[in-house]
Amino acid sequence: MNREEPLEPPRLSPLNREPLRAARPRATLLCLSHLRWGFVYQRPQHLMSRLAADYDVLFFEEPIFEGHAAPRLESHAAAPGVTLLVPQLPAGMHETQAIRAQRELLDGYLAKRQAAELLLWYFTPMSLAFTGHLQGQVVIFDCMDELSAFRHAPPALVDMERRLMTRADVVFTGGHSLWEAKRRHHANIHAVPSSVDVAHFAAARQPLPEPADQAAIPGPRLGFFGVIDERFDIQLLSELAAQRPDWNIVLVGPVVKIDPATLPRLPNIHYLGAKPYGELPSYLSGWDVALMPFALNESTRFISPTKTPEYLAGGRPVVSTPIRDVIKGYGDSGVVSIAATPQGFIEAIEAALRIAPEAVERLADQVLDGMSWDKTCATIRERIECLR
Repeated sequence: MNREEPLEPPRLSPLNREPLRAARPRATLLCLSHLRWGFVYQRPQHLMSRLAADYDVLFFEEPIFEGHAAPRLESHAAAPGVTLLVPQLPAGMHETQAIRAQRELLDGYLAKRQAAELLLWYFTPMSLAFTGHLQGQVVIFDCMDELSAFRHAPPALVDMERRLMTRADVVFTGGHSLWEAKRRHHANIHAVPSSVDVAHFAAARQPLPEPADQAAIPGPRLGFFGVIDERFDIQLLSELAAQRPDWNIVLVGPVVKIDPATLPRLPNIHYLGAKPYGELPSYLSGWDVALMPFALNESTRFISPTKTPEYLAGGRPVVSTPIRDVIKGYGDSGVVSIAATPQGFIEAIEAALRIAPEAVERLADQVLDGMSWDKTCATIRERIECLR
């Protein structure tokens, strides 16, 4: 495949999976992640839980520093076929010591497994510091975000990503704009935009029991679920709520990397905190319009929000700030509106509130036709198997 072509799904059928499984032993897929499995359920969990059908997945998280006990590696089942590995290191341990401890803990664990083949999957280049000595049959870099643009990014991240690009056999990116920015750095790089579990979120198209913390909030309800961090446009949210006090804004998700005190506190803004993935359709079902109020800054320059197709699968019209991948993928859909100012947001929301639910669902289904995490994983698996 030409490296400048976005990744296309392979033509797979159930008939051609079994011979491949029978011909090759089950490999261990070691996933090095900067995101914790128990955080927000997103790309890493969707991919790894599905790839576990074909590989023994080890999901290695960043260390937890606490206490003064000797370094140890905690492990438990996170999902069928997925083992979560969490290094527990003494508080105050120096960076060099932490790297050495993680290498020793991981090496000891892998030595006991004696896997036939080891595949290395990196979500974060920083993990190279303690895995650079490992020889993977296939090395995969899933560049899901431009991590160097995020707040508190390690200074060494850019150099570590350069090293990983050199070592990786295949690179996937979390969206088309990120692929465009990275494609000159690798000969085998493919865009793998965020996908969706349509059936999971389609439940929101029917009335569902209201969650207790949302039930008393009057409509119209404008909702957002996801991480509230430096990518969130606080000023836009504040002005929207102030100008339309008759609208209620429901925010579902954890607040991270920013001071919660900086968030606007108005009577019609409701912070409900993080919720399990399984509960999101219940919240979405009670919203009239779904929002994506992302700030336009370096941290959002290359994002491809997973929530866009999730909102649509739930049958909700979407109003978003002008994120490049949202414009490219959904701007002409008729059910995702783009607005750059508070007044533009208000006008777009007013228009969205007038769209009949049946029309929203019809347009959303057209956009989502053929999209699924299952197909995305089948495509990724095919790329990996071609390199084994």
